Amino acid sequence: MNQRFDKSRLPSRHVTEGPARAPHRSYFYAMGITEDEIHQPWVGVATCWNEAAPCNIALNRQAQVVKHGVKKGGGTPREFTTITVTDGIAMGHEGMRSSLASRDAIADTVELTMRGHCYDALVGLAGCDKSLPGMMMAMVRLNVPSVFIYGGSILPGRYQGRDITVQDMFEAVGRHQAGGLSDAELAIMERVACPSSGACGAQYTANTMACVSEAIGLALLNSSGAPAPYESRDQFCEASGVAVMNLIEKNIRARDIVTRKALENAARVVACTGGSTNAALHLPAIANEAGIDFDLFDVADIMRDTPYFVNLRPGGEYVAKDLYEVGGVAVVMKELARAGLLHLDCITASGRTLGEELDTVAGEPDGRVIHPVGAPLSKTGGVVGLKGNLAPDGAIVKVAGMTEAEQVFTGPARVFECEEEAFAAVKARAYQPGEVIVIRNEGPAGGPGMREMLATTAALSGQGAGKKVALITDGRFSGATRGFCVGHVGPEAAHGGPIALLRNGDVITINALTGELSVAVSDAEMAARKAAWAGPRKTDYATGAVWKFARLCGGARWGAVTHPGARAETHVYMDQ
Repeated sequence: MNQRFDKSRLPSRHVTEGPARAPHRSYFYAMGITEDEIHQPWVGVATCWNEAAPCNIALNRQAQVVKHGVKKGGGTPREFTTITVTDGIAMGHEGMRSSLASRDAIADTVELTMRGHCYDALVGLAGCDKSLPGMMMAMVRLNVPSVFIYGGSILPGRYQGRDITVQDMFEAVGRHQAGGLSDAELAIMERVACPSSGACGAQYTANTMACVSEAIGLALLNSSGAPAPYESRDQFCEASGVAVMNLIEKNIRARDIVTRKALENAARVVACTGGSTNAALHLPAIANEAGIDFDLFDVADIMRDTPYFVNLRPGGEYVAKDLYEVGGVAVVMKELARAGLLHLDCITASGRTLGEELDTVAGEPDGRVIHPVGAPLSKTGGVVGLKGNLAPDGAIVKVAGMTEAEQVFTGPARVFECEEEAFAAVKARAYQPGEVIVIRNEGPAGGPGMREMLATTAALSGQGAGKKVALITDGRFSGATRGFCVGHVGPEAAHGGPIALLRNGDVITINALTGELSVAVSDAEMAARKAAWAGPRKTDYATGAVWKFARLCGGARWGAVTHPGARAETHVYMDQ
């Protein structure tokens, strides 16, 4: 065995070493693994590859290059796959209830595979919204040497001389319903909007969490930038395989990387890029795996004093490919560091500190996609946390691209019991300008599954009503959502939160400048309504995986997690 590694301290010794493991070794010889390879460190190479959507279709190929890197670094790679649910396909129907539950299923299945086979380290490749945090959660839960790799973004489509993304398709549905787009135009757009492999191309959830992977330190710097079809991604895949072997040698584990400071760095990057509100769900979930208290309010506090200076869709003008071409996340973090907004002493997957990594970055803001931190698009982050008598456990709203005047809204509630009711009303234009559309019973437990409301919000935008109404929900929003849309309202309706007690006409105030989400109803009246509340709405999910998720998950404020995390841990896998 390579003398760099002490096998007696690695989990794989339980399946490779000593006479008692002869049966196990016989399996390995059956697969063509050599004696030397059996006695090297074993590295799980996990992908979310499937044929469901373009975001994951390239991961299988990229995994082969990772394995070259692991071998180059003196390890034995073993590839395995896990599930993924692609939000773009699941959007707007019952399938969306599977989305958030899939995040935890990914973490669970990667954990089980790693534990069952005693792998020593993990390189994880993921491409779609929930698969990124799911894979990172598994890394931190297992606390093994880990490197994350994003599969890369999709290239933008071109239509009538401009770049378009899948967000334009969802909004085109609203325009089509309003009579502003013909059947033929819709048919042309859907054929050109998504021209390659890769995840949705703007600063939606996948690219937001890809930026997080670099900022939190689990991914090599610059590895998330190149679009999925670019074979230049291979250099990062191979380097990630080599890097994980370096981490094994130095015994640098996932929780050495994912610290409170690293989580704060990640929240900074989400804020300054106008990233998805879903990051406020996933960062607390990753923190839970490390036993770190870091909830929605912690995320919001960081976002409140972080300037927004990266001009990406949906709030801005550019897509992920454009960010890559002007230097990527590394240049963004260099600007944050320039303003003293990053913890530079955090260790990263390279084995070096973030500060040491950023010292190698030569790029500067281009002034179009990345603005100088001293001349931001706005002085506060693109995502804002809210709190008030309507959301004691908080809520979140993306304000990137909105003026200050657009960030304050007061109006009467129009209450819907689920997304389908709201979508039907929007389609029929059964709402009035100035109203606050309320969609409840869509939280993690009550939905169940905390669906995204992109179909409804995109229809509003397509009808030209995106700035005429506001929307609040205990569900989620897609990273592609724009308009004044508040999600993650907690406690959710199923848990008896104030959103469950709202009535049509109640006057709601949303103020993203002061962080307020309130309703003009007295405490006494709310208490009377709570006493008369009939309890959670019944759903059709009385069995199966979605039921299981609904029974286990906690509130959105803490990431809608399904287990106690490292706080309750009595042993560490890596030290077994």
